[in-house]
Amino acid sequence: MALVDLVMPKMGESIMEATILKWLKKPGDQVKQDEPVLEIATDKVDSEVPSTVSGEIAEILYQENDVVPVGAVVARIKTEQEQETSNELENFDFSIEESSTEPIPTTAETTSSTIENKADTQSGKANSGFFSPLVLMIAKNEGIPLSELEHIKGTGAEGRVTKKDILEYVAQRKVAQRQPQAESWQASQTEVRPSPRETISVWQPVTSSPEGNVEIIEMDRMRKLIAEHMVRSKQTSPHVTSFAEADVTNLVQWRERIKKDFEKREGEKITFTPLFIEAIVKCLKRYPMLNSSVEGDKIIIKKDIHIGMATALPNGNLIVPVIKHADRLNLVGLVKQVNYLAYAARSNKLKPDDTQGGTFTLTNLGTFGSIMGTPIINQPQVAILATGMIKKRPVVIETPQGDTIGIRHMMYLSLSYDHRIIDGFLGSTFLSAVVHELQNFDPQREF
Repeated sequence: MALVDLVMPKMGESIMEATILKWLKKPGDQVKQDEPVLEIATDKVDSEVPSTVSGEIAEILYQENDVVPVGAVVARIKTEQEQETSNELENFDFSIEESSTEPIPTTAETTSSTIENKADTQSGKANSGFFSPLVLMIAKNEGIPLSELEHIKGTGAEGRVTKKDILEYVAQRKVAQRQPQAESWQASQTEVRPSPRETISVWQPVTSSPEGNVEIIEMDRMRKLIAEHMVRSKQTSPHVTSFAEADVTNLVQWRERIKKDFEKREGEKITFTPLFIEAIVKCLKRYPMLNSSVEGDKIIIKKDIHIGMATALPNGNLIVPVIKHADRLNLVGLVKQVNYLAYAARSNKLKPDDTQGGTFTLTNLGTFGSIMGTPIINQPQVAILATGMIKKRPVVIETPQGDTIGIRHMMYLSLSYDHRIIDGFLGSTFLSAVVHELQNFDPQREF
């Protein structure tokens, strides 16, 4: 009889922790090898952790809703398959060792500084001193120094500061910073209008209970994450949106002509999305600033092009799976990736790493009948492109023989970008380049 550790598996290069949603087994239950033991969540993706051996659940070390670092032991299983167990564990992918108590290092200088000074500042802390890269990034963006970060009370395993902890602290910090300003404003107003019959009203958040015939719906976990992500994006990036329209008649007619043969040859349906992505990739190569991120006063230009594609789920939520190295794929490869990720998203089969690492995002609003929109940047990216519905419209066509009016397939595009590093000139130039690629689509090309 042997005890085997069941650990939180590695789920992607940038994923350092996961939340336990539900235990499918309890102590004393029998479990077979590869049978799911618990459900976990990373960002927006839910997945199951299977048992590496057959045996009996001996001990559960974390509870539901606990945030657990990758590589930590979450349960122990009694088994008689000692030799097989060791072989299984050798093949398991860990990101940190069980005995490790140090945070996972990153390339950021602030992280190395945290590790070097950890022993010197251990006394007086309100947390364990473990700070994941995500927590460090949020702290850096909000201007929270290490000395202040160490005094945030952590609710994670062993007192670690979680993403929820740091965001709650940031919100409380901003309220505290606004309070003196409100008091100063109120005092100045009282001095200007000292009459006792006049009242000064200072804005406060509305916390009244709903009245009348209403229905109250509790946000699910994913909707809370989306709301949090959208608000943080608006607080981080000054958004600017540019608009353009494109005559995509050649593209529409080409797709209509080849779609049956394409599906017969490749076994995949070709939609407009991979064609849009192909045009975006070409333009990102010419304008790499759109394929970057901002860290403090530094601009990080990404050499790899990973395109996120916003995908609506059956429950109304939104998720953004990522096509990795889209610049290395031909059109057939893009079609296969788009179709696979869309299917995996809608059938809840995405892997945690499928939503990580995006450098630029496309959202196809036309799928839902919208002609245009103002999308919100998917942090830490600096731009997002929205494509509207393709509609037939009468437009002026310029020809060598003179202008004429014809029926063309027209589409609006909108690009939202981070005005900290992308000015209107660059944003509009990039958008015009995408329009040029779509309008000059070769109707005679092979697929």
